[in-house]
Amino acid sequence: MSGGADRYSRPSERNWQAGIVRIFGKGRHRPSASWRQATDRAFTLIGDGRYEDAGALLTRAADLEPWLSESWFNLALLHKFRHDWEQARAAGLRAVALLDRDTGAPDWWNVGIAATALQDWPLARRAWQAYGLKVPGPATDSGEPLGMDLGSAAVRLSPEGEAEVVWGRRLDPARIEVLSIPLPSSGRRWGEVVLHDGVPHGERSTAAGHTYPVFDEIELWAPSPVPTWVVLLEAASEADRDALEQLASDAGFAAEDWSSSVRLLCRMCSESRMPSDEGEGEHLDPHDHSEPGHPGPLGHRTDGQLWVPERECGIAAPASLVRGLLDGWVADSPDSRDWRDLEEVC
Repeated sequence: MSGGADRYSRPSERNWQAGIVRIFGKGRHRPSASWRQATDRAFTLIGDGRYEDAGALLTRAADLEPWLSESWFNLALLHKFRHDWEQARAAGLRAVALLDRDTGAPDWWNVGIAATALQDWPLARRAWQAYGLKVPGPATDSGEPLGMDLGSAAVRLSPEGEAEVVWGRRLDPARIEVLSIPLPSSGRRWGEVVLHDGVPHGERSTAAGHTYPVFDEIELWAPSPVPTWVVLLEAASEADRDALEQLASDAGFAAEDWSSSVRLLCRMCSESRMPSDEGEGEHLDPHDHSEPGHPGPLGHRTDGQLWVPERECGIAAPASLVRGLLDGWVADSPDSRDWRDLEEVC
């Protein structure tokens, strides 16, 4: 199974069981055999994608053991998988009301995701603080949590489909702003904000030694009005390519050389710790499953010495600007630059 596309560039099958708490006994009491049987069966059904049937069993488990926080945690998790955020919030609040510890419980994290999806900012703040995170602003602030300074991360778009890992900026513990230009197959755009899960599936490391988590997208949180274009460039050198990327950035938008920034990984590679840099010299990434020698997405590999002038480039810019941007780039060095076949793709 394919793990999808992956970005080399700088930071700018869901393991659902990992998020489900399966505690069959606590010091105060052991849940009944019926609770355990219903919960076990529900896990199996969730793995098969049978959410409705699993919901009936988890509801039965909660009726059997309503005092058990795990009963409500599991229901909240199921509602998160279904993107039923009202129900996820309600079940999550019942779960945290039964907790026997103050901070760090994953129950609070799921409440924070549900609250963020619903833009219930007072509850989101309460959830992150209860988990043990610092949230800027006064305790009474009911606005959107801003300035949490969580840095860069990678997010796997469309994790159940043609998955693609892109770079982004973490706005808070549940949202990432996409800073790469996604391939059109993902259905996502540069500048969009996606809601993401709390458990990373993989890591990306840089040559500088920094490691960044890869989170799975849950759903689109805020769309971007900026369309994605694909264009074929003739760039005589890397400096020519870099000049277009800088020109787009200076205009407040983005350009990305997909011929060098995208690689195709299997799922096992994608969900492991992977270097984000291509390497130099004759090194070929053994995890890259694309074909060498072909310009364009998923075909960037060379022996490290050959620059291929024809580049397939993604551009995120308004229709009113994109052609002027490309023409201006060519005008700065007409002997070493050209473009053709511009197409809006997302």
